[in-house]
Amino acid sequence: MGQLVVQEFVSADGFAADANNEFTFYELLDGGTAEFDRSQLKWLDGVDAMVLGANTYRMFVEYWPTPASKDEIIAPALNGLRRFVFSQQLTSAPWGDMPEATIESSDAIDAIRRIKGEIDGDIVVWGSLSLAGAFLAAGEVDVVRLVVMPIAIGAGRGVFPAGQEPKLLNLLSAKSHDHGLIELEYAPRTKGS
Repeated sequence: MGQLVVQEFVSADGFAADANNEFTFYELLDGGTAEFDRSQLKWLDGVDAMVLGANTYRMFVEYWPTPASKDEIIAPALNGLRRFVFSQQLTSAPWGDMPEATIESSDAIDAIRRIKGEIDGDIVVWGSLSLAGAFLAAGEVDVVRLVVMPIAIGAGRGVFPAGQEPKLLNLLSAKSHDHGLIELEYAPRTKGS
């Protein structure tokens, strides 16, 4: 059975999107992220599939399966993953000249439970804050990986759904990377853990 991992880049003040619900602050980082990219590449060895909402899919497909990503060391691994796009409107999800993503238009929680049952390795959700929030609220997320960037944006949208009861998390690991990136990996606690 697959493990569902939500990986989000967040500002130092805890936001995964700005006040316009956009993720544009990654470009503000000074210097490259070669050390972090190598760490990501190693982690991707255990990832078998990616799950994206429609908006994140649109952003990813404009970059990752195109020549623009040719210098990204994680591009081959990322492009080699099985892809699931959760959308009520999309009828197809092409991925460059690679196989299309599978469209999931039924109940998201039922679909992720089925996908977790079909896949042995990790399944990663990138971006897709509404979808990730639904999975978190339903208790379907096994690991939360937060990549904290040394940028404060002042306002925006967090990773965890607003209005929920406080959730305790077990810290699994903490790593620092080049240019001030900090990677925190947590397991959501279940009752009694």
